[in-house]
Amino acid sequence: MDSEGQRTPSNPSTILATLLCKRAKLHEELRNIEKQVYDMETTYLQDPSQCGNVLKGFEGFLSSSKSTTLLKRSRKFQPEDRLFSLSSVTSPAV
Repeated sequence: MDSEGQRTPSNPSTILATLLCKRAKLHEELRNIEKQVYDMETTYLQDPSQCGNVLKGFEGFLSSSKSTTLLKRSRKFQPEDRLFSLSSVTSPAV
């Protein structure tokens, strides 16, 4: 018996089919999670209400002399700014 309390099949082809099904489900779940991370990261990096971020710093937060056009320009980000998305080989950013 395995940890889930179910009998494991003794036929190798059945075991293989079960494992391949679990693998496919895990790959799909990983793709969904990485897509969510990518989308949330995009939202975070483009957020117009913030005066900086963890990756670029918060200089705009402390400086009241910056104009809004400079702040808007500083919100543009490069693909290499995607610290979280680029940390996975299977991420959409890669």
